[in-house]
Amino acid sequence: MSAVTRTHRPGLIVAVLAFAGIASSITQTMVTPLIAQFPVIFSTSSANTAWIVTATLLAAAVAVPISGRLGDLFGKRRMILILAVPLIVGGIVCAIAPTVEIMIVGRAMQGVGSGMVPLGIALLRDVVPREKLSSAIATVSATLGVGGAIGMPLSAAVVEFADWRVLFWAGSAITGLVVVAVWALVPVLPPGAKGQRFDGVGAVGLAAGLVSLILAVSKGSEWGWGSWWTLGLLGFALVVFALWGFWETRTRDPLVDLRTTVRPRVLLTNIASIFVGFGMYASMLVMPQVLQLPAITGYGLGQSVLAAGLWMAPAGLMMLLLSPVGGRMTDARGPKFTLVLGVGILAVGYVVALIGMGSTWGLLVAGIVINSGVALAYGAMPALIMGVVPRSETAAANGFNTLMRSLGTTIGAAVIGVILAQMTISSGGVVVPSEDGFRVALVIGAGVSLVAAIVAACIPADKGATLAGIEPDPELAAIR
Repeated sequence: MSAVTRTHRPGLIVAVLAFAGIASSITQTMVTPLIAQFPVIFSTSSANTAWIVTATLLAAAVAVPISGRLGDLFGKRRMILILAVPLIVGGIVCAIAPTVEIMIVGRAMQGVGSGMVPLGIALLRDVVPREKLSSAIATVSATLGVGGAIGMPLSAAVVEFADWRVLFWAGSAITGLVVVAVWALVPVLPPGAKGQRFDGVGAVGLAAGLVSLILAVSKGSEWGWGSWWTLGLLGFALVVFALWGFWETRTRDPLVDLRTTVRPRVLLTNIASIFVGFGMYASMLVMPQVLQLPAITGYGLGQSVLAAGLWMAPAGLMMLLLSPVGGRMTDARGPKFTLVLGVGILAVGYVVALIGMGSTWGLLVAGIVINSGVALAYGAMPALIMGVVPRSETAAANGFNTLMRSLGTTIGAAVIGVILAQMTISSGGVVVPSEDGFRVALVIGAGVSLVAAIVAACIPADKGATLAGIEPDPELAAIR
């Protein structure tokens, strides 16, 4: 089938890329029900098994911006197919892992595959007509939430009724289907930055800085925020990022064009993305715990892991239902309006959570409101980025924006984790977060969301150049 024929089916291509995003998202979230069981499964400490999650975060943080730039250089479709390999192989490694060390290696490999979603969003600019681009971006962006919504109850059901290793075999099989669909239905297009060089020095520098920063933030509460390890890694990250920035502004073909990222529209969008990532993840840390804590605590709702996942599933599915609305809103009012509205709704969702924390239905409604805001915000941020950056930097810019969101979730996990660890009670001889701790976490989530709204409101107006005004690929325009 020729590329010409394929480009006449943009809806099918959007469906394929959304499927790829859901598969990637499920892979990243499916270990959640297993976290508490890993120490028993591998006969080791919780500190050791925590590296299963940390390794995934580190690999994703490094791989996402680098794979985005490689997509600009060598083709986004090609990079999506390449990133599927570590997702599949990593799943197989996890499925047969006899030790926690092997499990950590497998999850790190799967973290590398996180770049599929921003690559898919960037590819939409090349294959979707301008009038449908906003909705397409919002739909694929929503797969981050949909994958989590599907992945948690499915994972919990597998853990409850079957061998946990089935999760990873199934994840690899689903990713295999993604490979077939992308290979058959997504067109081969010329790279946007063809002829430019890959910035190897910049990639190494960014990787070193990110690994140091994320290790310090994610392990600071365990090592001690004043420990030499934490302070040393933060100091090293600061030095490395300074040197990296110096290099990126002087090399001919930088990994990340800092001249583009400091444009007010891009810079403020990326800053808002950090706060949105924080705001979204705070609720994901609080609500499942409140649902699962025993009723004897006086505020826990006594739900099983499976039931908690099912109570949270509608919130994730809301992202998919609302994404076309966000796309039409972006076309009508611009992506800035959609982003400000989205983070405003996110803040309101935390107020609903504070009011409804005492019941499953209250948390269900709160989750729906929060994820409705996330759906609008996540669909608007790539639109803001792609409305400014040149075509040769589309995937790299989207990857960098995804990285900013990931940093926000990492910082959010660290901050909320410290609060919940400090504000505790004893229930049945077990130390658990207190009701006040959860409420403080929700108040912080609301505050961070308001900060995101303020930052988003400061983004310069696009002067009428909404996503519908982005020029399509000249070659595709000729084909159509």
